Amino acid sequence: MSAHFARPHRHEELDRLADRRLLRDLGYVGGHWTAGHSAASFEVTDPATGATVGFVAALDARQTTEAVDAAARALPAWRSALPQERSKTLRKWFELIIAAKDDLALLMTLEQGKPLKESLGEIDYAASFVEWYAEEAKRLNAESVTSHLPNAEMTVRREPLGVVGVVTPWNFPSAMLTRKAAAALAAGCTVVAHPSSETPLSALALAELGERAGLPAGVFNVVTGDARTIVGAMCADARVRAMSFTGSTEVGRLIAAQSAPTMKRLVMELGGHAPLIVFDDADIDKAVMIALDAKFATSGQDCLAANRIYVQRPIYERFCAAFARRIEQLRTGNGLSGDADIGPLMHERAVKKVEEQVADALARGARCLAGGKRHAAGPLFYQPTLLVDVTDAALIMHEETFGPVAAVTPFEDEAEVVARANATEYGLVAYVVTESGARQARMGRALDYGMVAINRVKITGAPIPFGGVKQSGIGREGSRHGLEAFTDLKYLCLDVA
Repeated sequence: MSAHFARPHRHEELDRLADRRLLRDLGYVGGHWTAGHSAASFEVTDPATGATVGFVAALDARQTTEAVDAAARALPAWRSALPQERSKTLRKWFELIIAAKDDLALLMTLEQGKPLKESLGEIDYAASFVEWYAEEAKRLNAESVTSHLPNAEMTVRREPLGVVGVVTPWNFPSAMLTRKAAAALAAGCTVVAHPSSETPLSALALAELGERAGLPAGVFNVVTGDARTIVGAMCADARVRAMSFTGSTEVGRLIAAQSAPTMKRLVMELGGHAPLIVFDDADIDKAVMIALDAKFATSGQDCLAANRIYVQRPIYERFCAAFARRIEQLRTGNGLSGDADIGPLMHERAVKKVEEQVADALARGARCLAGGKRHAAGPLFYQPTLLVDVTDAALIMHEETFGPVAAVTPFEDEAEVVARANATEYGLVAYVVTESGARQARMGRALDYGMVAINRVKITGAPIPFGGVKQSGIGREGSRHGLEAFTDLKYLCLDVA
């Protein structure tokens, strides 16, 4: 079935799309657009206005199995294709994504709410993974092993793992899909992807472009609908050899448990609770800008967001005052307005969680220097907020916030702040601001995190191994390591006597 649902798309901003074919409302299985057997659907709304963006097909376990069937059928030809053939197709996909950048960013802002300038940046970010893995596909080389046996020639090669299940979140609906799928496709695997039901349009638009780029039927599938049903079916299917997931640690544990009976490879980017540590030798204006970027990008709805900001006592009050002034200058509003810095939160649950954390911190003695309540822009908007003197007992110091609230607390010395920063089950990223080279080296070693950013915020990109330690994930995405995650090692030993 290739026709769209009869329900009208009511969001007037959709008229801005240059290519209306990128607005897809059906699942993509085996090279066909399908409404599924029940023709059930779910609504996608604009979090900024509450307006309906569209209705998308709600596929079920049966269609999930059909997607795995299609991926399994497509696997032999795709895995045996020459690496440069896969590379050429991925390169074409990249070019089409870049050409459709404005439309893809518009769809993302409509369904996710982030400011349009951030959506445009994410499309560039998403495309960069497709470009990177288009090149890496040609570099997956075998290696020779110096033989420890007489008359033996030894080789180790990497082979595609098989069908890969991909589960992506709502906060980065394009980049998280391409970071996973492009790596798997470059390795010679086929993909069954499930996007968040809050932001499925970005994934479906990418599937449309993948089809135009020449991805063969069944190589890349998108199954939209209820996460429990679809992901449960993927986990239970032994033909799905790996599950790649970005989301909460809680859900990651569930996927790991459901994948255990079939012994799947797991690649997981889970929760974060990032510390940002500002030492007293830092330039305060620079430190404030780093804190602003680390906290308020994507309206704070980012696993890399600085959740706990520690500032050394001698500069604490000056930093807090300067930070408050900058936060008050942030503009909150509809992401399509062009000048918004802070967009809406994704749903009411997110707003209530922010309210709970702010109320708890204030009850425990924190001071609010900026914001502190819902914003007049709409029911899902929350004011950019600064809490200072936040105690370690506060909820916000133990839980991911996923909202535009900065929590600042003082510290005395390096040993103390390292202990406090590491006192969490999470270990994705940590930020440090200091001019001391020796301290930079010490902190890079002492902080128990998969990634450490020193005197900057932006550290991610296609060439780097993205991921965390402890309860923040398993494996790495991006870089050659992200491709190797979707391969198995095969050892060949040849007798040459």
